[in-house]
Amino acid sequence: MGTSASPRKEPATGLSQDLVDWMAGAVQGKIVSFDRRPGGGRREAWFVDAEKADGTRLELFLRYDRGKGDDSFTLHDEARFFLALQDTPVPVPRIHAVHPTEQAILAERAPGQTWFSQLRDEEQRLRIAREFMEILAALHAVDPRRILSTAPDTDLRDLVHAEIDRWEALYRASRAPADPLVELGLAWVRQNVPNASGPVVIVQGDTGPGNFLYQDGRVTAVLDWELAHLGDPHDDLAWLTLRAVQEPFTHIPDRLADYATASGNTVDPDRIRYYRVLAELRILILGHQGAERPDPLGEVGNGLVYGILHRRLFVEALADATGTTLETPAPLEASPSANERYYDAALAQIKDIIVPRSEDPFVVLRSKGLARILKYLRESERLADAKNRSELDDLESVLGSRPADVATGQAHLAEALRAGTMSMASALPILHRWVLRETQAGLPAMGRLAARRYDPLS
Repeated sequence: MGTSASPRKEPATGLSQDLVDWMAGAVQGKIVSFDRRPGGGRREAWFVDAEKADGTRLELFLRYDRGKGDDSFTLHDEARFFLALQDTPVPVPRIHAVHPTEQAILAERAPGQTWFSQLRDEEQRLRIAREFMEILAALHAVDPRRILSTAPDTDLRDLVHAEIDRWEALYRASRAPADPLVELGLAWVRQNVPNASGPVVIVQGDTGPGNFLYQDGRVTAVLDWELAHLGDPHDDLAWLTLRAVQEPFTHIPDRLADYATASGNTVDPDRIRYYRVLAELRILILGHQGAERPDPLGEVGNGLVYGILHRRLFVEALADATGTTLETPAPLEASPSANERYYDAALAQIKDIIVPRSEDPFVVLRSKGLARILKYLRESERLADAKNRSELDDLESVLGSRPADVATGQAHLAEALRAGTMSMASALPILHRWVLRETQAGLPAMGRLAARRYDPLS
């Protein structure tokens, strides 16, 4: 790429001229517009329009990561799966180009809507959900040698252990404080890998509602292969049940039955329970990594509320997988915040002035994210004293002495869990109370998410 061209930027989130030139060369046309879209997680999503010399207009989609690409889940890795699934029964967007050095993928823009919860027609909801399960079964029937030539000879248990190793290495490399939830989860998933040698399939990871497009009663494209790998089909079924908490997805037992019919394979609920813990553990580790390298221009508000949700869901998934009954304590008592009127003023201005006068959906999304942050901070101030006392009491009960502060106590608890000197039976109840207190602090920001639970598997 050339270095002499001055960068062309849009406010706050522009694309460099070099990247624009690369897209133009990839489609042999002129880039006439590009628009940052809401969503996309830590990866940016852009609608790009190009025009060829004969006047043909191309609707494109750019997936872009401004990071250095030094982590374990790069867009270049994701592109391998997109390319491997071209011309298979799995509908994925056609890839125009993968940038040779930057983390960028340029694809055709598939038609359709993302959010399944916005679909109100029950007949269409059912038809699309059933079709998606057929697509998931078709994915698991794709020859894994498209990704790894030795896959058919690989023992599934070895792949699962390698996947755990990969995520633990990512977690250990972080300089953020150790997380007792992650320490407990890593020990449990390693000790309880299902005793099954196969089948080995291509797993999308993070699959389900919100990560596919639909239109006119049909699935048009399956998106987001960031966490794709080779593994157990039950891993994807677990992710489906996880995403269905965020984005309700019809009746889960019926969808699992649809998958069994389409794939010809028996579904094992206990393996889904295991992989549900592993899926939630991955989310916790990604959040832990984000705490070390926070992006102030990222989707901080959404990350906050979904982080709180999945910390609770992790504990609930682990309790479900181990048959542990957890008691719900009384809520914390809140005290008035000295900054109440300032929080109220900021929230009112976002709601009644900024959002109504913003036409850019990206700005609207981020404004709502800012409101979530403010709501969380306000409630955290109200609960701070009661929350601190309760957490010190819990830590004293399992550590044998009262720590100087909560952070010190959590560090000791994490160390004990890693060393194996603290049992899950002792740690899980207090970690459950911990995530419930986090949920109470996040309640005003989370809305309906605060009460979401896993659907029964049967």
